[in-house]
Amino acid sequence: MAKDEVEDLLPDKDAAKEFYAKYEPKEILGRGVSSTVRRCIEKETGVEFAAKIIDISADGDNKTATMEEVRILRLVTGHPYIIQLHDVFESSTFIFLVFELCKNGELFDYLTSVVTLSEKKTRYIMRQLLEALQHVHRNGIVHRDLKPENILLDDSMNIKVTDFGFARVLKPSEKLYELCGTPGYLAPEVLKANMFEDYPGYSHEVDMWACGVIMYTLLVGCPPFWHRKQMVMLRNIMEGKYSFTSPEWADISEEPKDLIQKLLVVDPSQRLTVNDALEHPFFHLMLWDQDIAPLKKSLSSTSRKLSRISQIVMEIKASTFDARKKFKFAILCVLAVIRISRLHFTPEPLAVECGRGDPYRIRTLRKVIDGCAFRVYGHWVKKGEGQNRAALFENLPKTELKHLYMINLSP
Repeated sequence: MAKDEVEDLLPDKDAAKEFYAKYEPKEILGRGVSSTVRRCIEKETGVEFAAKIIDISADGDNKTATMEEVRILRLVTGHPYIIQLHDVFESSTFIFLVFELCKNGELFDYLTSVVTLSEKKTRYIMRQLLEALQHVHRNGIVHRDLKPENILLDDSMNIKVTDFGFARVLKPSEKLYELCGTPGYLAPEVLKANMFEDYPGYSHEVDMWACGVIMYTLLVGCPPFWHRKQMVMLRNIMEGKYSFTSPEWADISEEPKDLIQKLLVVDPSQRLTVNDALEHPFFHLMLWDQDIAPLKKSLSSTSRKLSRISQIVMEIKASTFDARKKFKFAILCVLAVIRISRLHFTPEPLAVECGRGDPYRIRTLRKVIDGCAFRVYGHWVKKGEGQNRAALFENLPKTELKHLYMINLSP
């Protein structure tokens, strides 16, 4: 991109002077109602970053909210699963926030491409999310807007929690009352605090409810409380009304379901805390999922266990060696391992009756049907009673409409 073109694309050359002296802005990565995100390169080091350019000229409150977000980001900086703020530039019309660049984009986009995640991948992401949230809560901060769109993926597919625009620092026993966040991820107490004057407010527990919604969505690709009528959806949230009845849940074990049930509890005092959630059996791996290298290192040369292993090896070596027999045994072992490794991907036998009955119950066909539906219609069609993947895409049109509204108001 030519220098003149870049300068033309910048919102205000004078306001961007200090930023432009240190960074070279590149293409636009995304747009919001009053902000633009660009990829940029630090001139001195050549390192890539993401610059969020926020317009504060039209709304004075926007500056106050942005500087509060910067303060909170600096409080939680240093955690591996939270976005790192690299630089801040401020002028009378714009604020430039320079973040680390996450090239794999939003978790939302990743979920869109893969439809659903396995239990193993869900465990990997949720553990990181909960560890990040543990750090946030320890600093007395409540995020209030956790959702797949606000979780980025870095080059190693590790998560980075971002967008602390609604976050607040709470004093001990302090409560919040304002209604903010994304409808499908709102906790019941947030809605009640806005509806009832005598409601005691809400606190950090709202983030745990959002974690339950995110985990549900990752496993089956659709949100738990969606309904085409928003008032019905809000009532479902307040009543904690959701189900595990869609066909995908038949392939999912009981442990993730149990964790979701303990997160999506209407009474916040009975909901799992972040520490309790990390201790849930869902995150306790079986031996075959663990790295045994630490076990090997823990066996010293004088260990009785190691001595027993050495004794077995010596007995094998001392036995009569039959090359043909050993070779056959090795081949059988290899074939067995290959067959076991492929067992998970082996489709169940299909019959003609499947097409006449309910083909969607078969996991392989379900993946094909969902993939074709997305390619044809550009969004997820209804897939079960009270569930719809199109609900995941409902935030963007509202943002675009608000953006158009602001343009029409401008002279």
